[in-house]
Amino acid sequence: MGVDDARSIGARARMIRRRRGLSLTVVAGLAGITKQYLSQLELGRRGFNRRGLIENLAAALGCSVADLTGQPYLPADRATADALAVLAEITPLVYDITLDDVPDVPARPVEQLAAWAAQANAHCDEARYALAGRDLGALLTELHVHAATGTPAARETALPALVEACVVAFGIARQLGNPQLAVQSMDRGLAAAVRLGDPALAGFAGLARASAFSRLGARRTASTVLADARAAVESEADPTGEDVRAAEALGMTHLLAAQLTGREGRLGDAETHLAEAADLARATGERNTLQWHFGPANVAAWSLAISVERGNGPSHAERLDAHPITPMSAGRGGRLHLDLARGYAQAEGARDAEAIRHLDTADRIAPTRIRNDPLARDLLLTLDRRARRRVWELDSLRNRFGVNGRH
Repeated sequence: MGVDDARSIGARARMIRRRRGLSLTVVAGLAGITKQYLSQLELGRRGFNRRGLIENLAAALGCSVADLTGQPYLPADRATADALAVLAEITPLVYDITLDDVPDVPARPVEQLAAWAAQANAHCDEARYALAGRDLGALLTELHVHAATGTPAARETALPALVEACVVAFGIARQLGNPQLAVQSMDRGLAAAVRLGDPALAGFAGLARASAFSRLGARRTASTVLADARAAVESEADPTGEDVRAAEALGMTHLLAAQLTGREGRLGDAETHLAEAADLARATGERNTLQWHFGPANVAAWSLAISVERGNGPSHAERLDAHPITPMSAGRGGRLHLDLARGYAQAEGARDAEAIRHLDTADRIAPTRIRNDPLARDLLLTLDRRARRRVWELDSLRNRFGVNGRH
């Protein structure tokens, strides 16, 4: 077994299974797959093309998703190294500071901090995580100070800005493989939204918190948190009104619910949630509260991701390639092209040229996001293993990702 094989998701699964003293038959049954399929995964003969599969296997093995993915990864470039340093800076702050216990430190003008939070979130949306996280600890601290001790007017400005700053911390932590910090960040964000009394912001904060729990593999908790987020906005959602923020949040909760129920095999429920999201998107048009990009384009992108999770990737990827959508940011574009690559890769080698093309595009659009995604890394190794000859694009991708391969 080579160095990269020893670092693969399948090899980690095999090591954990053996340390637990579990048989292939038992673990495969718990994960809902065949013994033969699990054996192929462990030996690196099949790839982990679905997040739901990783979550199911982690649950069957009694370990965390991170135990299987090996995140966070060693940085392959300076941008990733700088972004990982952000997580080390903000981790103690996110756990220490609350709206009821803030440090006695000076804070800059609240309007300046609010503009800073918005700019940081825009950087995060473009997958520029090092820029988004620059001095993020100071931003979070000073917004907490204004939100807890400022004048009523200052609090009205500080609280929504604090929600947005927490979304930034959540986004960086989630993408770089620290879902626990992502959950804790949105605990702080949800507390700020609730104190403000803004249902739309509470809906978005709850949505992000549910997404973080999902990335942890805690599906039951994610579903409960998501149901609470939906309840916060359902009565307020008016997709044709003057303020459509609650409708945007409601639409995003339906998209995440479609993803979660699809991973559980509840395909009817998944279709219902997708239809609800599509109806709302047609009414709201393209919107972008807190950089969530709710609208018809994002519904189409999520529909592709959900189809890939269900194993229907090739046909859906082909349809979307024939009628492409224009993502609104580098982060969203990178995710879309990764999902197109994953979709084509499900054709078991018949569409690998398209998969390589889209994976290369995803990495060039949003390198820090893609290189730290376990599905992208596993997909790269799968495509390399299946290649019958040396492919320049695969060589380049391996060099950029910092991984070795068969060739």
